[in-house]
Amino acid sequence: MDTLPFERATVVKQTGNLYKISFLPEWDPFQAVLSGKLRLKEGKLTNPVAVGDLVDGIMPAKPARVRGHEEPAVITYVYPRRNYLIRKSANLSREAHIIAANIDMAYLVLSATEPQTPLPFIDRFLVTCQAYGVPATLLVNKYDELLSIPDYKDNSDHISEIYTRAGYTVLNVSAFDGTGLETLSMLLRDKISLFAGISGVGKSSLANTLDPSLSLKTAAISSAHLTGKHTTTFYEMHPLTGGGFFIDSPGIKGFGLLEINRSELYHFFPELFAASAGCKYNSCLHINEPRCAVRDAVENGLIPAERYTSYLKMLEDPQGGKYRT
Repeated sequence: MDTLPFERATVVKQTGNLYKISFLPEWDPFQAVLSGKLRLKEGKLTNPVAVGDLVDGIMPAKPARVRGHEEPAVITYVYPRRNYLIRKSANLSREAHIIAANIDMAYLVLSATEPQTPLPFIDRFLVTCQAYGVPATLLVNKYDELLSIPDYKDNSDHISEIYTRAGYTVLNVSAFDGTGLETLSMLLRDKISLFAGISGVGKSSLANTLDPSLSLKTAAISSAHLTGKHTTTFYEMHPLTGGGFFIDSPGIKGFGLLEINRSELYHFFPELFAASAGCKYNSCLHINEPRCAVRDAVENGLIPAERYTSYLKMLEDPQGGKYRT
């Protein structure tokens, strides 16, 4: 079979051992598989190639059909990633899974009402983004529901305050009444963005409202347990009619840290790292050392106690086993 080489295609979907790739910014996905050499490199990763990766390979010069399907291209090389998001989970047989690579912005979608995302989960996600060079923004979805369920407003405002003080952008949005969507649409334009979060926070509904042509599957949350149902089962990139691409992701239950040195963990809490310049010891872990500027900042209310508690829990339990939704 005659083949042609191709360069710098982007992986836009992964389902098991099958991939779809496209030459962005053009959107014309075609099927691909990994070469045997790349499959041997899986090692501790569940996926040696992730959505967002840039790849080289070979493709049939003339598309042929085998058993009713087009002959796939073969991915032979993966370019070094400029950034990526990775997690470690106790449910995975291998150590780690790359969520997505080469991301311009990761949006962690929260719900203003239910289901609530535990603060330790938010912090683990943001720490991983900091550690692997992925810019992050928080999207508080279902903001319209605060009008009919005002009991959640204080909590929603508190979350916004915590993370705004830490230096993150927090954007209130609503897939129902369009709150914040004009701003979000502008932020997404001409970028590759990831939507992540636990099940039920409205990631797919938000994307459908931003771009109705997507028609992503959605489901209501369980009224009995106030938890979401999985509607997205794999990572997939989609084009946006307003320009840019977004990566839809399955609901994440746990977020264990990977390859983050204990002595460097505080570097990935922006407000802790800024305060640490005043510590007496360069090796300060901000636990019980004398003249610790971080602990002083917490005691004086300059750093929210919740963020400091999350930091201590991560030191104790980097796998995240105690904080699963």
